[in-house]
Amino acid sequence: MSWHDTVIAIVAGDAREQEIARCAVRAGAVVRAYGFPWPEEGIEGVYHASDAADALKGADIALFPIPGISAEGALFAPKAPDKIIPTRDMLAGMRRPGHIILGWADANLKSHCEALGISLHEYEWDVDLMLLRGPAIVEGVLKVIIENTQITIHKANVCLVGQGTIGSLLTSTLVALGAKVHVAARNPVQRAAAYAAGAESFTLEQLSHILPEMDIVIGTVPKKLIGAEQLALLPKHALLVDVAAPPGTIDREAAAARGLKAIWARGMGARAPITVGRSQWSGILRRIEGILEQRQ
Repeated sequence: MSWHDTVIAIVAGDAREQEIARCAVRAGAVVRAYGFPWPEEGIEGVYHASDAADALKGADIALFPIPGISAEGALFAPKAPDKIIPTRDMLAGMRRPGHIILGWADANLKSHCEALGISLHEYEWDVDLMLLRGPAIVEGVLKVIIENTQITIHKANVCLVGQGTIGSLLTSTLVALGAKVHVAARNPVQRAAAYAAGAESFTLEQLSHILPEMDIVIGTVPKKLIGAEQLALLPKHALLVDVAAPPGTIDREAAAARGLKAIWARGMGARAPITVGRSQWSGILRRIEGILEQRQ
């Protein structure tokens, strides 16, 4: 099977998916799309479907967004008119053997795909792709902080929970901007790296000791680590920014109940959709080429 015989459905997402669609057309695929912002001039060579089922009809490969699926099973599609929740009937329209490439799948999607014989290819935690879109995510987080505080990042007390790929990029950037960065992480190597980058480092168990002095708290771990007990320690002016995949690091409902401003900054990669769309395509491309090789 060649690229020219391959039908790709791009479902949900944000402006990044526009560039991914263009890349897929340039590669030679037949492209069907739904659920992301559609430009007035359209996208040359791309069929704009009426709904998700229409986009998936006859598709060999479906591309779903990299930001994680919500608790109710909806794909990340902030501009779509309705929530896009993959159903078995919707996915049944794909050709067999079908393939879905996405950030990560929830139990519901995995169950549907297993029943239909559709393979899932998850790439949310690929370090190379995380690094490629990392600068755009960091810029997006800085924008959120600047727009939602009345203090400068310079000299602000910032707590970063988690020190993975994005957390470490945020640490080095915030230190360079003059923030007083406090990193809380489980991994001792990550804590040591944060210290070497100019931050103070702490275990997760030590969070209660540092939160009372924090102006900004950033969560990067896809696990609820900051609940009502920890939130009660924060000053009223503190800003909470959660960049983690579902369920997020911060209990945002508990934060709202305490009158704290908490922002779930999902999809920060959309800060530079052309740059990030092309970087995501590089990872998608590798997976599609592997699928096509297996079919020959």
